[in-house]
Amino acid sequence: MDTAVRALTWAERLRAVGLRVTQPRLAVLAVVHADPHLSADLVAERVRKQIGAVSTQAIYDALKTLTEHDILRRFEPAGSAMRFEVANHDNHHHLVCRTCGTVTDVPWVVGSMPCAVPDDTHGYRVDEAEVTYWGTCPACARAGTVTSS
Repeated sequence: MDTAVRALTWAERLRAVGLRVTQPRLAVLAVVHADPHLSADLVAERVRKQIGAVSTQAIYDALKTLTEHDILRRFEPAGSAMRFEVANHDNHHHLVCRTCGTVTDVPWVVGSMPCAVPDDTHGYRVDEAEVTYWGTCPACARAGTVTSS
């Protein structure tokens, strides 16, 4: 977690955006912070291991609310379930392995990137570009389990 986010506790961040501090929300934040890029189902599984019985709906509601309040960031690689990470506002991108689905963060491309801002914005004020790079992770490449595109 970056230092700006670390300066506030999860409870303080929830209160700062007008949200109640609840055990499911805190557990979701802890799980996603510890292991970003999880699907909602994996978040739910890990939250249950952490705090016991909690409904799937409560997990989905927490993910939705935390995303709407810009505490979590949701992204959905093509052909994959939605995944979640802490919203650090660093506009990073993702590398996704076509074979195993592993996701790795990569920083914003330095220099000119033709697809970052379209030639014609149609009046939009572009503030973010979402880029997903696809390939084969080192572990799958070493194992010889490369999936062709």
